[in-house]
Amino acid sequence: MSAMMLSEQPDILKAAALLPPRLSLGSTMVVHGLAKLRKEGTETHVGFFEQLGIRPARPFVLATGVTELLAGVSAILGFATRPAALAVLVTQAVAIAKVHGSKGFDVTKGGYEFNLALSAIALGLLVRGPGRLSVSEALGEWARRRERRRLRWLPRQRRASRTLDLLG
Repeated sequence: MSAMMLSEQPDILKAAALLPPRLSLGSTMVVHGLAKLRKEGTETHVGFFEQLGIRPARPFVLATGVTELLAGVSAILGFATRPAALAVLVTQAVAIAKVHGSKGFDVTKGGYEFNLALSAIALGLLVRGPGRLSVSEALGEWARRRERRRLRWLPRQRRASRTLDLLG
């Protein structure tokens, strides 16, 4: 792709720029969530959470699994991206504090390198939102068109589109 092609279509590139981070974060979180929600995975993680001193372990494993799964799906779809990103930041902070922090940065030694990368992606999505190629943007555009048709110009009357903008 030449530099001229890149400069000719900045809107397309801007719209697509958030897809790779959303898809990589989302797919990673879906896999981690499903691993905790499968029967054998739940049992394994319950033992691990108990070793870490997280009790009651089973409810925390299930809550973490559901949170990771929903955050992943939300990131992939680009709907409720900001709450999903916040959930990822919380789960990764706990993972660093309880498991990986004492092992240093290097992921090959069990360190927090990977968790930090996931957190950085989540922070970017928390600040920026899902971007134009997302379910949230499509719903927001639908709400804005509906509000324009009904001549709702006052801020208090534009609740749907503002709520969708906040959720990302």
